Amino acid sequence: MSVTLTTFLGVLIKLGAAALIFNEVRGAVLSVPVLYGMYHSGASLMAIWFGFCSLAGIALSVIVPIIAAKRLERLAQSKLVALKTR
Repeated sequence: MSVTLTTFLGVLIKLGAAALIFNEVRGAVLSVPVLYGMYHSGASLMAIWFGFCSLAGIALSVIVPIIAAKRLERLAQSKLVALKTR
């Protein structure tokens, strides 16, 4: 049972790592139009504010899953340690 659980968690963590890489690429792709729009607007105060808000939203959508993945990995490790001590 623990071998199957370990294998399943290993595959799940590898899939999560791949998803995080795709999330980083998505964040970079989403930020390019924002920066391009700020450049073409002449860097007015309103454009800078909209750009900041857009980039902050993109950053949160990239950073929050990374934090969640780290916490999930810690939880999985503690569960595995608890299973091994039984």
